[in-house]
Parts: sequence; C-alpha cells; structure tokens
Amino acid sequence: EEPQLLQQQEEEQSQSVSLQDCLKLLKGERDEQRLAGLLLVTKFCKSDDLVSLRAIYDAVGPHFLDRLLRTGLGKGVVSSGSGENRDAYLQLSVTVLSAFCRVSEIASSKEMVSKVPMIFEVMSMNRSGMPVLEECYEFLYLVSTASEDGLTALYESGGIKLLAHQMSALPDGSHLMELAMKLVQLMLKKLSQGIVENDHLSELSVIVTKIARQFALLQNALKFEALHLLSAIFSSEYSTLLHDALRVIQNENWSNHMRDGVATILQNRVAPAEKFEALILAESMVSIKGEGWLIGQINLPNVQDPIPADRCLLLVLESSRVEVAVLLNELAYSKYEASKSSSSTAEAIISKQQKVTIVFSLVEKIIKLISNIGETERHHLDENTFIKAINGLNETIGVVLEYLQDAKEHGQKVGNDLLASVRLVGSYLAEAPVACEDKITELLGYMLSVEGEHESSPFYSVCFLLPMLCQKTMKIEGCKLLASSGGYKAVVDCLMKLIEQNRNGVENNGCIFLACDTIMNLLKMEQITFSEDESTFISLLTALALWTEKTNDLSVVMMASSICTLIFDMTSENALLNHPSLSSSCLDSLSRLIARSLASWGQDMSDAAKADMDLLEIVTAGYSRWADRFPQIQKAVER
Repeated sequence: EEPQLLQQQEEEQSQSVSLQDCLKLLKGERDEQRLAGLLLVTKFCKSDDLVSLRAIYDAVGPHFLDRLLRTGLGKGVVSSGSGENRDAYLQLSVTVLSAFCRVSEIASSKEMVSKVPMIFEVMSMNRSGMPVLEECYEFLYLVSTASEDGLTALYESGGIKLLAHQMSALPDGSHLMELAMKLVQLMLKKLSQGIVENDHLSELSVIVTKIARQFALLQNALKFEALHLLSAIFSSEYSTLLHDALRVIQNENWSNHMRDGVATILQNRVAPAEKFEALILAESMVSIKGEGWLIGQINLPNVQDPIPADRCLLLVLESSRVEVAVLLNELAYSKYEASKSSSSTAEAIISKQQKVTIVFSLVEKIIKLISNIGETERHHLDENTFIKAINGLNETIGVVLEYLQDAKEHGQKVGNDLLASVRLVGSYLAEAPVACEDKITELLGYMLSVEGEHESSPFYSVCFLLPMLCQKTMKIEGCKLLASSGGYKAVVDCLMKLIEQNRNGVENNGCIFLACDTIMNLLKMEQITFSEDESTFISLLTALALWTEKTNDLSVVMMASSICTLIFDMTSENALLNHPSLSSSCLDSLSRLIARSLASWGQDMSDAAKADMDLLEIVTAGYSRWADRFPQIQKAVER
C-alpha cells in the first residue's frame, strides 16, 4: 500500500506543477502563450477534476475562448494561419469548451449558451470523420441540461432539424447516438410547450425512424433508452399529428424495426412499466399502419431460426390481457376500497384510467383484426393461433365484465372507464354475439345505463352495443332479454337522439339503421308486448315524423314507415290524438309518411333498394290490419 500511496502523491504533485505552469501560460499576454496553456490542459487535466477546470476557465477567460472558436470557423483573429491551423484551432476550441461545461456553473453561463449556434455551425460542416463531433454533442447536452436558457437555445437554433439530418449517419449503439437521443428527449419538453409546426413533425418523424432502428438492433441499456424515448414521443399531446407524418414515410424498415423491438421487450423478463411502454408503441403502430402490423416477420439479433409471423400478435394480446386484469383490479380497489379523501388516490385513478384506455384500444384492434382474417387473404393465421387468440379475447372480456359487475354492485353508472369497458364488450359481442351469454343476460340492462363523465343520459353505451343488440334481437330470446331488462327504452332514446343529430347535420347512418333494426326486431315479435309503455313509442313516432318530413331517401322513408306501422298495431288514431305528447300536425306527417311508402309499390327499384321490398311488405301487411282504426292515414293513402 505504501508504494502505491507514494505514487499517487507524486502524480498529484506533478499535476499541481503542471496546473501552475498551465495557469501562468493562460494568463500570458500573447495568444501563443494561451494556446500553449490550453494544449497543456488537454494533456493533463482530468474531465472529473471540476476544481481545476474552474480555475483554468477563470484564467483563460471567455473572451479568448470565443475568439478561438471563431478563428476555427474562419471568422476570428487569434491567428492568420492556414486552413490546417484553423482546423487545429477548431478542434482545440470545441474540446476545451466541452470540458469546461462539465462545471455546471460554466455550462449555464450566458457565454456558453451564446455559443450553441456556433457549435451547430461546426456540426453542419459535414467534414468526414470530424474528430470533435462527439465533443460537440457533449457540449450541447451539458449546456442544455444546465439551464432552461441552454435548452431554449438548443431548440430555437434548430436542434430538431439538425438531429433529423445527422442521426442516420451516427453509428448504431454509439456514445454519439446515446447523446443524440438524450438531446431529443430534452427537446420534447419544448415541443410540448409550443405549437408543433409541420416542419417539426416531418423532422420528428425522421428521428422516430432512426430511434426505431436502435430499439430493434441493440441488446443493451440503450435499447431501453430508445423504448422510453419512443414511448414519450407517442404519449405526447402531438402524437396524433405525428401519426399522419409517419404514415407518408415510404421506407417500411422502421415499422418492421418497431415490431422487432416490441416483440423482444414483451417476450423477455422486464419491468412491468417497460412492458406497458411496449404496448404504447404497439397501439401507436396499429393506429399508424393498421391492425395488420401485428402480423409480420420478426428479426431478432442472434436468433437464426425463423420466428412465426403471428408471434407479435400473440405477445401483444397476452400482455394486454394481463394489463387489463391488473389495471382493472387496481382501479376497482382505488375506487371502492381505498380512502376517498386522498388526493393521491384520485390521481392514481386518473392514471390507471388512461392506461386502461390504451390497452382497451389495443384489444379492440385485435378483435377487428381477428374478425377480418376470414375476409381477406392478406393475413393468415393457422388454426392453433386463431384458437389462442379467441381464448385470450374471451378471458379479457370476462375480466371486463367482472369489472362492470363490481361497478353495478357499488351503484356506479358514470365514468369514462365504465363507458370504455362497455365499448370493448360491444366490439367483441358484435363479432361473437353468443359469447359470455350468462354474464350478458345479467348485465345488459346495467350496460345500457352506463354514462360517460360528461353525458346527461346513456347514449354512447347504447351505440356501442347496437351491433350486438341487432343480432341478438333476431331471436326471441334476445328480444325477451332486451324487453325484460327495460333496455329497449334506452335504444329508443338513443334512436331519437341520433335522429336529432341527423337533422342538425351530424350523419351517423350506421348507428341509426342498427337502432331501427333492433327496435323493429322487437316490435315484430308477437310474443313481446309493450301495452303498458305506449309513451316510449309515441315519442319515437314524433321523432320519425320529423326525420322523414324533408327527406327523399327511400331507405329512410321505408325504415321509418315500417317502425311506425308496427307501433300502430299497439294503438289507434283516437288514442294518439288524446296523447299529450303527439300533436295533430305530427299525425299529418305520419299519414303522409305511410302514404309515400305505400305509393312506392310497383316502382322500379335498383339493386340497392330491393332490400326495401321486405320493409314495404311490413307496411302493406300492417296497413291492412289497422287501417280502419286510423281514418286520417286511410284518407291520405286513398288520396
């Protein structure tokens, strides 16, 4: 130990002598002396010796450093030497500036912040193998992390544009690439605070493609840095705009790199937070490239055997299933068990609701992918994968239904998380209407009563369930379920609101006709009676009359008149006129509606309109049953 201690003391003494010599030179009157002093600095001064760096900086002063950098750029007056000398000055200047900025007080000074544009100029020289490029990146990183002014200078000097141009030439996994990614991370804050211009979106999309390559190829800590950075970008407030910019990129390699990276993260043992970040990336990629992105060739480093194209799909589905179970369990505990007065509990609920939205979106897109597999030859799943996917979806929907059951038992009907749960269940049941029948029988009425946080009555929940309801009510069991649960009232209310939106210029014909079909399926079932609830359907008559008054769309006329015809089976003209919510002018409109539909009998119909023939038969048969009870309609038809 003693010889080692003596050696250390000798080194410290030697360094002290060198530092004193260096300081004398730096304080000299001639540029040659200062240059010699700076050269000595690069020889002996260690980068972590902040005390010495501070002393050296104070000795040489910012003015000489500024002149030296300008001379290296061909603008200064330290020397009138040749271009070769200027290159040496440039290298020396950037090297010592980068070293000095390890002292945070120096890095945050206005003298260093003012040099950011000049460092950009150095970096844009594009000299092959420029030896100080790494020092340039280090200078920018140290200055931009030392103060808000430094970060602002980095951003406003065109940092995003510079990195978009340079990152493609940086070696994969290098320290340079790591620094570039850190600079991007810093500038994301500025992007979030300001208006994102189209140029920034285009440049950021290029940067995303470069980071995606690191995410796929690297198998070290920098891979996770790429994951964190990509997750932050795709979770930002401008992510939707960025999606549009990424869609127009011609090179498909980046999307393949994203799939490779996501698959690697999800199939390995990593922290839950990092798995969730991978799901954020998967959800964004499906939004950008479509559900088919989940199926594709995966190339992993050091893996020679081919990996099945459906691996990413199954990994994303399984990870999403686990996240749904965990998040909904935690959310239920936070809402129903934890202290209601805790502000941290409220924040935790909001955070979990946001996460649930992401995984629900992924599951919904997987449902869409699976449902379209049989309709296109573009993507193919073998039977084993298909069964695994269906089982995974069944388990996920089962967990969501349990969450809704828990909410029902706690008397909770309002919440965006509940509405999102109904939407997911509706998406799945639209493709598999007989799935989870016992649970659906128990929860249908409740699901039709769920409201979003800013809704005054259930509307979107009904819209989400309409595809399933339309299919279920084709059979008597489905009609009985909807009638006994009282859910038909929610469907009627939904249809009336859709009609009102349609009259105000908001078209949603898909939902309107699904609601019409559902109600018509109910009314056609003779075993179902609504004699004690005329008010619900009389209000609907008014809405149908207003919907069709000024339309020339034969499909609308036939659908509305068919529903009116079936409602008329339950009542009479006298009863309608005596009802406070239906006016005589409304009955006039309904009379004209029936007359118009019956007048279409025998008209030439296009192939698209031939489907209306079944509706016309409903109107014709109904009219023959109740015409004598509706003299006003009879007169309109005979006119």
